[in-house]
Amino acid sequence: MAFFERLVDAFYEGVATDEVLLPLYPEQPDLVGARHRLTLFLAQFWGGPTTYMEERGHPRLRMRHFPFHVGPLERDRWLLHMSAAVEGVCDDPIVPAGIADELMAYFVPAAEHLRNDTGLPISSAKPGSA
Repeated sequence: MAFFERLVDAFYEGVATDEVLLPLYPEQPDLVGARHRLTLFLAQFWGGPTTYMEERGHPRLRMRHFPFHVGPLERDRWLLHMSAAVEGVCDDPIVPAGIADELMAYFVPAAEHLRNDTGLPISSAKPGSA
């Protein structure tokens, strides 16, 4: 769990000053709840405790993010902060090789999947394109 706490803390350091993403958080500038939820989700997703499911039920990521506009700009800003967090946390020599690649292999398509600006169930655009 400590790894995901460090990752999420690093991610939200970027979000806290991001003029595109921060307004999407209803509790902002307080990001404590968002940090907690993302930490639990990531820990559960990668085989950790099921606390997220116990507290919130099924993740239903698209449904939970639907009230917030997520287009190419929001996706790219999210990926900017998450990739910086992954790089920073995985730079630690105690983190096994390949973890950063595995994380980003999940985060890139997940960020695209959360787009809700196309009118389609899932966008076909590639990250980095409009």
